[in-house]
Amino acid sequence: MVSEIRIYFEGDSALKPGFDLFLEEIKEKARARRCRFNLVATNGTPAQDYKIAIESHPDAWNVLLLDSEGPATTPSDLCAKKDLAGHSESVFWMVQIMESWFFADPDALARYYGDEFQRNALKRNPQIEQIPKNDVLPSLKAATKRTKKDEYHKIAHAPDLLASIDPELVKAAAPNCKRLFDTLHARLAES
Repeated sequence: MVSEIRIYFEGDSALKPGFDLFLEEIKEKARARRCRFNLVATNGTPAQDYKIAIESHPDAWNVLLLDSEGPATTPSDLCAKKDLAGHSESVFWMVQIMESWFFADPDALARYYGDEFQRNALKRNPQIEQIPKNDVLPSLKAATKRTKKDEYHKIAHAPDLLASIDPELVKAAAPNCKRLFDTLHARLAES
């Protein structure tokens, strides 16, 4: 039985409120099962922090959420590239980068950025994990550069965007995000 889930995410601690809301359904299911739910920013050392967590929190299910930095392959192959071989059941991937998830919900982007948001500047692909990493940020910045909030900035905008995008839309467009939710739900159902 899982009594605690600790999700270590790649990125700055400023992203924590956004991830907290994006993962709200998991957090609520954990609470209903009397399982503690913790989000932990790794601030540049995700694999190292995750490995330390396995040792320092052995009774918890330690989960790592990382950018794949490239096209999706199998979870095992991605883990092997990050020196995490053997951890594919607890390591999950934002493919190709976290910002890719925003492309699944352009309406949320438009609400956040307002009238000057240039939706047509976004790369269009219903399978958002197939949008190359090198196209994601330039496309997002081009779509937002004329807005009152100015062009996309990770620390200034990503927490609010993570909180506002619809997880159902992201899961439908990003198989690796769906795997994250499905696996967490299944593990909590065992409790």
